[in-house]
Amino acid sequence: MSQSPYIFEANMENFQQKVMEASSTTPVLVDVWAEWCAPCKQLMPLLEKLAEEYQGAFLLAKVNADEQQQLTASLGVRSLPTIILVKDGQAVDGFNGALPESEIRKVLDKHVEAPEEDPYDKAHRLWGAGDVDGALAILTDMNQKDPENLKVLIDLAQLKAEQGDLETAEQVLASLPPEEKLQHQAKQLAARVKFLKQSAELPPVKDLEMALEQDPKDPNALHQLALHHVLRENNAEAMELLFRLMQVDSKYKDEVAKTTLIELFDKLGNNNPDVRTYRRKLYTLMH
Repeated sequence: MSQSPYIFEANMENFQQKVMEASSTTPVLVDVWAEWCAPCKQLMPLLEKLAEEYQGAFLLAKVNADEQQQLTASLGVRSLPTIILVKDGQAVDGFNGALPESEIRKVLDKHVEAPEEDPYDKAHRLWGAGDVDGALAILTDMNQKDPENLKVLIDLAQLKAEQGDLETAEQVLASLPPEEKLQHQAKQLAARVKFLKQSAELPPVKDLEMALEQDPKDPNALHQLALHHVLRENNAEAMELLFRLMQVDSKYKDEVAKTTLIELFDKLGNNNPDVRTYRRKLYTLMH
């Protein structure tokens, strides 16, 4: 059972007091779930995360459908998971099935006053959800208020690079203090810009895959297909192709396979499990 003050187990005995009556002051989100229900297990961590994030703006009541069959029936539940938002003693909203976080937020925000979110955290949440313009607007505003915040500046450059504005990203990199250029985030951006510039000259993925079917040791195809995978964030696939290229021809294009692998290591950081795996492979191959 959760130790959070915002999350509790609901049953027939406490439902009237802890859900219906409590909802007159604080909305209660009722999650009807079961151990055997895969979507329930997918959804619950999201609901718990949001309950913590909203810091008591709503309560999360978890109803185990197998253990609370009478309560589940009284709620009219026909499928799992079933989510019911109770406010002022009435069911005012809800949904069935496992929705993505962005959709759950939309349901909550119609009825629950969300706590003020840290702008930087919000920008990254929007960025992660694919709302690049929204993230860019917040980071631009933060940069205008605090131009010396290098973390925000590098994020802005990263977003600009993703939008294809590589010139701006390179200008930001060039303007960084020497010690900042050695930081992981700056190295990550530099590698990303380089890969994006190279991508403009790449043949289509299908053509490269066909070339490798005909000749699995084609160094040009191995290199270019690896770059495609880098840009798609398929990092393990990219590293495998670059490692194969080193086995085929370690001197190809001034050791570009080794150089690109090291750039990928910088981009992802030492804690990445694929980096650890391929760093060991690279060391073994070279020694």
